[in-house]
Amino acid sequence: MIIVAGYLRVTDRDRYLADCREVVELARGTADCLDFSLGADLVEPDRVNVYERWSTRTALEQFRGTGTEGDLDALIQGAEVSEFDYTNETRL
Repeated sequence: MIIVAGYLRVTDRDRYLADCREVVELARGTADCLDFSLGADLVEPDRVNVYERWSTRTALEQFRGTGTEGDLDALIQGAEVSEFDYTNETRL
């Protein structure tokens, strides 16, 4: 399993999240996507929290393609996002 987690710094968080709605829906509709979420941080007004879980790296890479572009890319001022390769899971 691949986990992607971290945050983005954006200039217009409401616009960024609204424009990403389709991306979230497309990801969640992909067979090997286990979870995909972008959300407004409760404390920092320019921060978007990122969380993704994919069953395989191949699925992640096929979905990701070249990343953001155009208007979305212009809104991103910084990022701190990492990928984790994970093999064990304990459900709570």
